[in-house]
Amino acid sequence: MTESLFKAYSGGVYEGRMKGKSHFYTKNAAPGISVYGEKVLTDDDGTEYRSWDPKRSKLGALYQKRISIPLSPDSRILYLGAASGTTVSHVSDILADNGSGVVYAVEFSERPMRDLVMLAEKRQNIIPIFSDASRPELYFPIVEPVDLIFQDVAQANQAEIACKNAAYFLKDGGHLILSVKARSIDVAKNPKKVFSEEIKILEKNADVSFKILKTVDLAPFHVDHMAAIAVKKID
Repeated sequence: MTESLFKAYSGGVYEGRMKGKSHFYTKNAAPGISVYGEKVLTDDDGTEYRSWDPKRSKLGALYQKRISIPLSPDSRILYLGAASGTTVSHVSDILADNGSGVVYAVEFSERPMRDLVMLAEKRQNIIPIFSDASRPELYFPIVEPVDLIFQDVAQANQAEIACKNAAYFLKDGGHLILSVKARSIDVAKNPKKVFSEEIKILEKNADVSFKILKTVDLAPFHVDHMAAIAVKKID
């Protein structure tokens, strides 16, 4: 038997080498289809693996930095700021890799939403939701309690949006990964100051209590972006 070119790294995520460098991949849940022009490689057994571009995905950048991610093929995920589905497609791959998880993908802009719906038509574990992430009450009837919230929105009140959604949907002991876009909050302020203020909002919110597990600078893949990984405290 020929040895696979891809080694399991974390649940549903694989590591391979290309031109001497390590890259991360997910098994293609919709064989024959490239979602955003990423490279699709085929192993000797015919399995397709999609290259996960860390410059196109905040979550991909976290994996590339070898950060432990609380995501498994059986996870229930709420993805806020899904856009056209670049990262959501990789999450879908992970969930489809011998798992039964679901990703609820929220997007507010019409043009990327059309792409997201087309993506969901090819993948049974994506539920696209056309709504405003700052108003979780609008999609409360649709979304079940989730294990993980991943947020990547370009609004000024990013931490507040995360807290609102966590109060509605995140299980006790569930995780939040918040990608903070400093320039979307304050163009003039030092990004490190912005990051610090957003973390304080997570820690001191009145509706939901978080413990910050890790903060990660997403440079060089995403400049002036930081990710915070937090766990919802059990009351």
